[in-house]
Amino acid sequence: MTDLNLTIIPLPSGVAIDEDIDLRGEVCPYTFVKSKLALEEMEVGQVLGIRFDHLPAVDNTPRSFRNEGQEILGVEQVDDTDWIVTVRKLRE
Repeated sequence: MTDLNLTIIPLPSGVAIDEDIDLRGEVCPYTFVKSKLALEEMEVGQVLGIRFDHLPAVDNTPRSFRNEGQEILGVEQVDDTDWIVTVRKLRE
């Protein structure tokens, strides 16, 4: 198994999430594909919150969004199994 590089990024206070998606139960690469499709439907500047319970997605999804020029605002563990990754759409 590949080592994960989980970096916790606290979501800055005052950030409003425009859209939430729940991808618990999904695995890579579907987690990124589904979150990318959701972000594509949003306007530049809007913020997407994505809930995962698949640890590789918590590592891979932020990296993939950064590679596409999007901004990762937060990566936070919310309980024993779930994480929320928050992304601001910076470009189409």
